[in-house]
Amino acid sequence: MIRRQIPGLSLTGLFAALWLAVPLPAVAATHFIVVEGLGGTRGYTERFRNQVEKMLPVLRRTAGRDSLVHVLAGTEATGGRIGAVFEELRRAVAPGDALAVFLIGHGSHDGRHYKFNIPGPDFTDDQLKGWLDAVPAARQLVVSTTSSSGGALETLKSPRRIVVTATRNGRERNATVFGQYWVEAFSAASADTDKNESISALEAFRYAESKVKAHYADNKQLATEHPQIQGERAGGFLLARLGAAAELARDPEKRELLDQREELERRIADLTLRKDDLPQNEYLDALQALLLELAELQERIDADGGSARGEKQ
Repeated sequence: MIRRQIPGLSLTGLFAALWLAVPLPAVAATHFIVVEGLGGTRGYTERFRNQVEKMLPVLRRTAGRDSLVHVLAGTEATGGRIGAVFEELRRAVAPGDALAVFLIGHGSHDGRHYKFNIPGPDFTDDQLKGWLDAVPAARQLVVSTTSSSGGALETLKSPRRIVVTATRNGRERNATVFGQYWVEAFSAASADTDKNESISALEAFRYAESKVKAHYADNKQLATEHPQIQGERAGGFLLARLGAAAELARDPEKRELLDQREELERRIADLTLRKDDLPQNEYLDALQALLLELAELQERIDADGGSARGEKQ
């Protein structure tokens, strides 16, 4: 990696800039768990299965390896089987990796605990928290598209975790439409608000949230779900690549460069979040170093055919 000495960079600022600019190891990976719960009726069963089937090809492309995407559906979606997958990941996942968990189905809340409906005993928010806490991934995303899912927000809260729910609390018990729009966001160009040909967790949430509001307004119905998001760095959690970026990712060498670019963008976002905690000169020095790294990396991506991001600028 090229390091540039920046005129006027303080020693403290230099250390900060270098630390922020060091990319994660090339072996860093994003692991996905998709759980399809019970539908209860044929209509809901088909709806949930359709959402999962639409999501899986995108997640596999994002992960880069099918083995990183774990799907539990039908009779496989039991508490014991789900716990076994989390235990497998507890041993396999590195601290630099990321973990995303998607719950597609129905949920309930008994006044104390959120429960996700599966064959056999439902699992609770406390159980889910225990499974997540045991996995060492420093970046985690949990998305529950179910009724009453907002009842899990407080339990699942963690400094290293982004939590997305279809409802704002456990009392919103009606079946939700959030899931269909969440999945739709993975391939919607209009969800890519920063035009970087990728869909982040934050962009997917904002897209789905706006679609949910429009759904109830268009049908002249009182909204029975209010999507929520908590946690930092949702804008840097990659879910899908679109267009030319998706094509570039098919090339292993280009994919590695894309991964490095996305990691630098995450670090820039992290630095921006902590702007008020740093002296202004150190913040600017660190930001300049990261932007220089990003520019150099973009030059490498643009070589031999370029990228859509470069072409759009």
